[in-house]
Amino acid sequence: MSQIIIYTDGAARGNPGPGGYGTLLIYGQHRKELSGGFRMTTNNRMELLAVIAGLEALKREGEEVIVYSDSKYVVDAVNKRWVFSWEKINFKKKKNPDLWKRFLQVYRKHHVVFKWIKGHNDNPGNECCDRLAVAASNQSVLMIDEGYEVMPEND
Repeated sequence: MSQIIIYTDGAARGNPGPGGYGTLLIYGQHRKELSGGFRMTTNNRMELLAVIAGLEALKREGEEVIVYSDSKYVVDAVNKRWVFSWEKINFKKKKNPDLWKRFLQVYRKHHVVFKWIKGHNDNPGNECCDRLAVAASNQSVLMIDEGYEVMPEND
Protein backbone atom coordinates (compact mmCIF):
# COMPACT_ATOMS: atom_id res chain seq x y z
CA MET A 1 0.00 0.00 0.00
CA SER A 2 1.40 3.40 -0.97
CA GLN A 3 1.29 6.41 1.26
CA ILE A 4 -0.88 9.39 0.59
CA ILE A 5 0.79 12.71 1.29
CA ILE A 6 -1.35 15.66 2.30
CA TYR A 7 -0.10 19.23 2.57
CA THR A 8 -2.38 21.75 4.27
CA ASP A 9 -2.54 25.44 5.08
CA GLY A 10 -5.06 27.92 6.40
CA ALA A 11 -5.32 31.69 6.14
CA ALA A 12 -7.40 34.43 7.70
CA ARG A 13 -7.25 38.14 7.09
CA GLY A 14 -7.89 39.90 10.38
CA ASN A 15 -8.12 36.70 12.45
CA PRO A 16 -11.06 36.72 12.73
CA GLY A 17 -11.89 37.80 9.25
CA PRO A 18 -12.30 36.34 5.78
CA GLY A 19 -10.38 33.09 5.59
CA GLY A 20 -9.64 30.07 3.50
CA TYR A 21 -7.96 26.71 3.47
CA GLY A 22 -5.83 24.93 0.92
CA THR A 23 -5.12 21.22 0.71
CA LEU A 24 -2.89 19.25 -1.65
CA LEU A 25 -3.21 15.47 -1.86
CA ILE A 26 -0.44 13.47 -3.53
CA TYR A 27 -0.69 9.77 -4.32
CA GLY A 28 2.02 8.52 -6.65
CA GLN A 29 1.74 10.65 -9.77
CA HIS A 30 -1.74 11.89 -8.86
CA ARG A 31 -2.32 15.34 -7.36
CA LYS A 32 -5.57 16.88 -6.17
CA GLU A 33 -6.02 20.43 -4.88
CA LEU A 34 -8.89 21.44 -2.59
CA SER A 35 -9.79 24.83 -1.17
CA GLY A 36 -12.65 26.79 0.33
CA GLY A 37 -13.24 30.33 1.52
CA PHE A 38 -15.31 31.68 4.41
CA ARG A 39 -16.51 35.19 5.14
CA MET A 40 -15.70 35.18 8.88
CA THR A 41 -13.41 32.67 10.56
CA THR A 42 -10.01 32.25 12.21
CA ASN A 43 -6.65 31.02 11.04
CA ASN A 44 -6.73 28.03 13.42
CA ARG A 45 -10.13 26.95 12.13
CA MET A 46 -8.86 27.08 8.55
CA GLU A 47 -5.67 25.16 9.44
CA LEU A 48 -7.78 22.40 10.98
CA LEU A 49 -10.39 22.44 8.21
CA ALA A 50 -7.63 21.99 5.62
CA VAL A 51 -6.64 18.72 7.31
CA ILE A 52 -10.26 17.59 7.60
CA ALA A 53 -10.93 18.32 3.92
CA GLY A 54 -7.89 16.28 2.90
CA LEU A 55 -8.82 13.29 5.03
CA GLU A 56 -12.48 13.44 4.00
CA ALA A 57 -11.43 13.38 0.33
CA LEU A 58 -9.87 9.92 0.71
CA LYS A 59 -11.97 7.29 -1.01
CA ARG A 60 -10.99 4.20 1.01
CA GLU A 61 -10.64 3.64 4.73
CA GLY A 62 -7.40 2.45 6.28
CA GLU A 63 -5.07 4.56 4.16
CA GLU A 64 -1.48 5.32 5.24
CA VAL A 65 -1.31 9.11 5.33
CA ILE A 66 1.35 11.69 6.12
CA VAL A 67 -0.01 15.17 6.79
CA TYR A 68 2.42 18.08 6.48
CA SER A 69 1.20 21.24 8.19
CA ASP A 70 2.79 24.49 9.34
CA SER A 71 0.21 24.73 12.13
CA LYS A 72 1.63 23.99 15.57
CA TYR A 73 -1.98 24.21 16.81
CA VAL A 74 -3.03 21.21 14.73
CA VAL A 75 0.18 19.17 14.75
CA ASP A 76 0.81 19.53 18.47
CA ALA A 77 -2.83 18.84 19.36
CA VAL A 78 -2.50 15.42 17.69
CA ASN A 79 1.15 14.52 18.27
CA LYS A 80 1.11 15.59 21.92
CA ARG A 81 -2.29 13.87 22.26
CA TRP A 82 -4.05 16.95 23.64
CA VAL A 83 -7.07 16.43 21.40
CA PHE A 84 -7.72 13.02 22.96
CA SER A 85 -7.73 14.57 26.43
CA TRP A 86 -10.06 17.31 25.18
CA GLU A 87 -12.38 14.64 23.80
CA LYS A 88 -12.59 12.98 27.23
CA ILE A 89 -13.97 16.21 28.70
CA ASN A 90 -16.21 16.74 25.65
CA PHE A 91 -14.08 19.74 24.59
CA LYS A 92 -15.36 21.78 27.54
CA LYS A 93 -13.76 25.25 27.42
CA LYS A 94 -11.79 24.28 24.29
CA LYS A 95 -11.90 26.16 21.02
CA ASN A 96 -13.31 24.70 17.80
CA PRO A 97 -15.05 21.61 19.24
CA ASP A 98 -17.18 21.25 16.11
CA LEU A 99 -14.09 20.86 13.93
CA TRP A 100 -12.15 18.70 16.39
CA LYS A 101 -15.07 16.25 16.62
CA ARG A 102 -15.29 16.14 12.83
CA PHE A 103 -11.52 15.68 12.63
CA LEU A 104 -11.48 12.76 15.07
CA GLN A 105 -14.23 11.00 13.14
CA VAL A 106 -12.24 10.99 9.88
CA TYR A 107 -8.81 10.68 11.52
CA ARG A 108 -9.79 7.34 13.06
CA LYS A 109 -10.59 5.89 9.63
CA HIS A 110 -6.94 6.03 8.57
CA HIS A 111 -3.36 5.61 9.77
CA VAL A 112 -2.25 9.23 9.96
CA VAL A 113 1.14 10.68 10.87
CA PHE A 114 1.50 14.43 11.35
CA LYS A 115 4.69 16.30 10.51
CA TRP A 116 5.21 19.97 11.23
CA ILE A 117 6.98 22.04 8.58
CA LYS A 118 8.04 25.65 8.75
CA GLY A 119 5.67 27.85 6.79
CA HIS A 120 6.84 30.21 4.05
CA ASN A 121 10.10 28.29 3.76
CA ASP A 122 10.03 27.38 0.05
CA ASN A 123 8.41 23.98 0.58
CA PRO A 124 6.52 23.48 -2.72
CA GLY A 125 3.59 21.64 -1.11
CA ASN A 126 3.16 24.20 1.65
CA GLU A 127 3.54 27.12 -0.78
CA CYS A 128 0.88 25.59 -3.04
CA CYS A 129 -1.53 25.29 -0.11
CA ASP A 130 -0.79 28.83 1.02
CA ARG A 131 -1.68 30.13 -2.44
CA LEU A 132 -4.88 28.06 -2.45
CA ALA A 133 -5.89 29.28 1.02
CA VAL A 134 -5.23 32.95 0.28
CA ALA A 135 -7.02 32.75 -3.09
CA ALA A 136 -10.01 31.05 -1.45
CA SER A 137 -10.19 33.78 1.21
CA ASN A 138 -10.21 36.43 -1.54
CA GLN A 139 -13.13 35.00 -3.52
CA SER A 140 -16.04 37.36 -4.08
CA VAL A 141 -18.54 34.82 -2.70
CA LEU A 142 -17.53 33.23 0.59
CA MET A 143 -19.26 30.49 2.56
CA ILE A 144 -20.49 30.91 6.11
CA ASP A 145 -18.37 29.15 8.73
CA GLU A 146 -21.38 28.11 10.80
CA GLY A 147 -19.20 26.73 13.57
CA TYR A 148 -17.74 30.18 14.01
CA GLU A 149 -20.56 32.55 13.10
CA VAL A 150 -23.58 30.62 14.34
CA MET A 151 -21.87 28.98 17.34
CA PRO A 152 -19.31 31.64 18.29
CA GLU A 153 -18.38 29.82 21.48
CA ASN A 154 -16.47 27.44 19.19
CA ASP A 155 -13.58 29.84 18.85
